[in-house]
Amino acid sequence: MKNSEKASGQGLSAGDDLKYKRMTESPVESLVCRLAVPSILIMLISALYNMADTYFVGSLGTNAVASVGIVFPLMAVIQALGFLFGQGSGNYISRELGAKRPEEAAKMAATSFFMAVAAGIAVAASGLVFLDPLAAALGSTEAILPYTRAYMRFILIGAPWMAGSLVLNNQLRFQGSAVYAMAGMISGAVLNIILDPVFIFALDLGVAGAAIATAISQFAGCAVLLAGCSRRGNLAIRIRNITPSWQRFTETIRGGLPSLLRQGMASIAAICVNHFAKAYGAQAIAAISIVNRVTMFCGSALIGFGQGFQPVCGYNYGAKLYGRVKKAFWFCVKFSFLILLVIAAAVFIAAPQIIAIFRKDDPEVIRIGALSMRLQALSFPLTGWVVLSNMFMQTIGKSWEASLLSSARQGLILLPLLFTLAPLLGLLGIQISQPISDAGSFILAIPLMRRVLKEMRSPLHTAGKERLSP
Repeated sequence: MKNSEKASGQGLSAGDDLKYKRMTESPVESLVCRLAVPSILIMLISALYNMADTYFVGSLGTNAVASVGIVFPLMAVIQALGFLFGQGSGNYISRELGAKRPEEAAKMAATSFFMAVAAGIAVAASGLVFLDPLAAALGSTEAILPYTRAYMRFILIGAPWMAGSLVLNNQLRFQGSAVYAMAGMISGAVLNIILDPVFIFALDLGVAGAAIATAISQFAGCAVLLAGCSRRGNLAIRIRNITPSWQRFTETIRGGLPSLLRQGMASIAAICVNHFAKAYGAQAIAAISIVNRVTMFCGSALIGFGQGFQPVCGYNYGAKLYGRVKKAFWFCVKFSFLILLVIAAAVFIAAPQIIAIFRKDDPEVIRIGALSMRLQALSFPLTGWVVLSNMFMQTIGKSWEASLLSSARQGLILLPLLFTLAPLLGLLGIQISQPISDAGSFILAIPLMRRVLKEMRSPLHTAGKERLSP
């Protein structure tokens, strides 16, 4: 069969055609939920094994816990690279599959994966060369530095596989193959949880053991994800499909820039928080580190739910089924608000007990952490609208709007608040900056999303009205 025929959609296999019909004809509510369940499990377990490091390291002392918080911004940078290439290529892939152009989707998949691995290698090499200056830049104190150095060295070694895993995870999800994505991420997460106590305690490697366990688990998870890509109906990652071009690069940047800004801003904000918190000792850094991991775990269900929405959005937008796109969006917004309201109430009530799981022998860490967690719980219900609006705009190619919103919560709003409130209110200023930033992002998202939904009612979008499903 000629390439031109394949490009026009005649080259779809029976499995591809079945997936296309499922994505564009199944009721959107059940479809989103079916795709969201594996993604939610992925995010929950991934967040759980991020917390596992903090939990096991907690027995090594407050400085050890603080070092994990110091390295957190570096991990956010590595994740930002993975999300840049993963979300950027994934958004494009879902639209190309929705438009029945699987060959172009396969080329984008391979090109983006190998670019992400190369970027991870570059980060690892430069970080290992400038290890101590990097630790200081991230906010490490002299007392914390030995722990930071030991932990960060092996996190850097695992950077290429961490970035590569995130790319494959996103690409599989956007193809509607969330189960394969779940298998890869869960295998790495479970392995990390098993290896943490082995390396930290049995082999007596301390905080370095936690990082070694993470690096090994990232490599194993990446290998499982690569195997999942070769299964029927998925886009296999093949070296021969590496076809870098300006068009693919710009599409990746356009689709992945919001994720890069979101993760990049999160990294910058975490560095600033560490520097401000240094004035209040290792207890403050440790408490904030614990709160960050717990809130990440609480928010992971929302991210997973949104990831179930994204392939539905991308496929149906590419197929010009705009009624299905909007119906899926409003379903997700309503459902997520109710779930986040319940989570917020539970976290607010149990905040001291949650912090004590990680550092029960340090009352000051519990005190600082409990207040921080309760303040952040106040804004939890608002984040559903912000995250889902961001994912909606990013998936349909509204890069500018998505980039603005993604950079607001952790950057454009949060950073000015930190630099204003921390000097004025001290530690309390650091603690209240994030919930205020969440509220500001919620307000910003309302007009941005209204504009996008209004555009989908314009003649340009309603041209495909005859194809709308009920």
